[in-house]
Formats: sequence, structure tokens, C-alpha cells
Amino acid sequence: MPQQAPETTSPEDAKLVTLARGARLRAHAPHTTLAEGAAVRDTDGRTYAAATVENADPSLSTSALRGAVSAAASSGVRTFEAAVVVTEGLVSEADLAVLREFGVGLPVLVAGPDGVVRESLSS
Repeated sequence: MPQQAPETTSPEDAKLVTLARGARLRAHAPHTTLAEGAAVRDTDGRTYAAATVENADPSLSTSALRGAVSAAASSGVRTFEAAVVVTEGLVSEADLAVLREFGVGLPVLVAGPDGVVRESLSS
């Protein structure tokens, strides 16, 4: 359920916002034009970022959050500390479910393309 945006962002979360904004610039979203970037931080402090990768067949598209979680999991990560999604849209429940597989209640900050955090969710 949406919560109020935090008044201040920690330096660690600000880094995730920066990484997610940079990833968003590399998104491949020719079908919806909804480019997203995401970044996750594991419990060791390592970060992983990814962008939307669309396909003409929507079932073959990968959201930014799923991509970031996949990159981390492929590197052996099994526990996360936080996530950020930079989008002009909403974070889907399906994307939160992918993160929830690694921990319920993980903080997910949602920022606009300008990097301003507009809401805080949890997995």
C-alpha cells in the first residue's frame, strides 16, 4: 500500500536513485515508451541496476525492477536491503512480488525521472 514519501533520503538511498536514473536512460521501451530504471542494494552494500527491456510480445518484456533483482540474484544475492524504481508510472504488484521472493517488507522508493522520491512502498 502506498505510503508518504520520506522527507529525507539517506546517502545510500540517494545513490540508488542516481543509479536507477542512469539505468533509465538506457531503457529499451519502443512499444510503451515507459522507460524505467531500478537499483537494488543487498545486505552487503553492493548495488545492482537495470532498465526496462521491452519486446513486441509483452510477456517477453522485463521491467527494470525485475532486471535489477535478476542481476543481483545471478550474482548470488539472496537478501536485499532496499530498492528504488525511477518511473513516470506505477510499480506493479507483480514486480513487488519478484522482490518479495527475497524478503517481505523491503523498502521500495519510487522516484520520478527528476530523481525526486514521490512514494515509499514495501515488498
